[in-house]
Amino acid sequence: MEKPAVDKKAIKQFFDFCKENEVEFIDFRVTDIKGIWHHFSFSASSIDESSFEGIPFDGSSFPAWQPVHQSDMILIPDPVRYFIDPFTADTTIVVFCDVWDIYKNKPYEKCPRSIIKRAMKHLNESGIGDVAYFGPENEFFIFDSIKMKDSVNCQYYEIDTEEGEWNRSKEYEGVNLGHRPGTKGGYFPVAPVDSMVDLRAEIVKVLNQVGLETFIVHHEVAQGQGEVGVKFGDMLEAADNVQKLKYVVKMVAHLNGKTATFMPKPLYGDNGSGMHTHISIWKKGKNLFAGNAYEGLSEMAMHFLGGVLKHARSIAAFTNASTNSYKRLIPGFEAPSILTYSAQNRSASIRIPYNSGEKAKRMEFRFPDSSSNPYLAFAALLMGGLDGIINQIDPGKPMEVNLFELTLDEIREKGIKQLPHTLRSAIEEMLLDKEFYKVGQVFSEEFIQTYKQYKFETEIWPWEARPHPFEFITTYSC
Repeated sequence: MEKPAVDKKAIKQFFDFCKENEVEFIDFRVTDIKGIWHHFSFSASSIDESSFEGIPFDGSSFPAWQPVHQSDMILIPDPVRYFIDPFTADTTIVVFCDVWDIYKNKPYEKCPRSIIKRAMKHLNESGIGDVAYFGPENEFFIFDSIKMKDSVNCQYYEIDTEEGEWNRSKEYEGVNLGHRPGTKGGYFPVAPVDSMVDLRAEIVKVLNQVGLETFIVHHEVAQGQGEVGVKFGDMLEAADNVQKLKYVVKMVAHLNGKTATFMPKPLYGDNGSGMHTHISIWKKGKNLFAGNAYEGLSEMAMHFLGGVLKHARSIAAFTNASTNSYKRLIPGFEAPSILTYSAQNRSASIRIPYNSGEKAKRMEFRFPDSSSNPYLAFAALLMGGLDGIINQIDPGKPMEVNLFELTLDEIREKGIKQLPHTLRSAIEEMLLDKEFYKVGQVFSEEFIQTYKQYKFETEIWPWEARPHPFEFITTYSC
């Protein structure tokens, strides 16, 4: 298989942009399996058109990628996805990259960005639609400090934010001003209770600077928690934008002496952070999710919904990809752990947002979180939904009641499925229910097995092996 032909027009426009903006460095970025961005830079003068045919790098240095004896890989820069880095002292342009496998002579099957491109191609070739639009809502926390320790005799962390109710009696230099949102009190009082107004405004300005169109900006429910709404895009654009958003939020906080995290559940007893994801499929400029079924959705949309519900316990391995994810998915904190759907009801794992226009018809999947790799999470959601469309899977009836008030016995009596309770369970569900991922060669068996092994070795086994402080309370005196 030959590498895709370079887009000479796009490459020329890229270099024209670099010249106009007096770019000094070109920074190439690639995403690993976990979703972490990696990069290396070149002097702009050392990069030319031929660089877009591929740049060699060491694939063995990335976790769960290549062995040392087959470490040579190729980065393929995307000439239409770039932005000026707003944080570097010297003018630097950031370029998104894919990975080419020189041993199999094809796009690397473990490259998340290549996986989402295969998912987009599969959608198009299926004839179902020509574009899927995704609108993720990434919530985050901004703290004043984080301390952590992981040693043989000590497991410890301590988070602090001036907004924390635990600081009501703290002695500050000067005075303790006292205005704090309290647990579950952050949605959304004005300043001075909301202490992050200016910080969020700075985040928005920088996001606009790097090409993201933003809308709603607000404090979220928990202490120290916020959200910035970013306009939807096609699957690849939406996933790229998540990477840009996370980078900007962390850097703006860092430069202001704060620390930002997209960790799903950093605070015990307060709300966690999700990545609510809005999805619709279009064809020839028409929204295929608009119709005459439930709440103005189409039959196709209902089947898509049925597919995601059928496979959700497997999909969670990609959409809720950390052990911490499942500390968010517990009742009582607007946690969308119950696998059903409803109009407007935020206690369901899937919500049909209220709107009146055909173009705005979509579904909001509320269970994903930002510890996921956005490329893998979006591809997994699409593959589950497409399986539902192809096999006309019935999603069942909606649940309009407050699901948070149901007991576990009532949930079981009604036959309602829940998301897995641990990452281990989600990975095991994924292994049992994996065939739909492999349709169209979107996810390969090798990638699925690599992902499983990576999660067990780096998160599940280490987490299961460590004593937890609460266990000392419950077990030490036994």
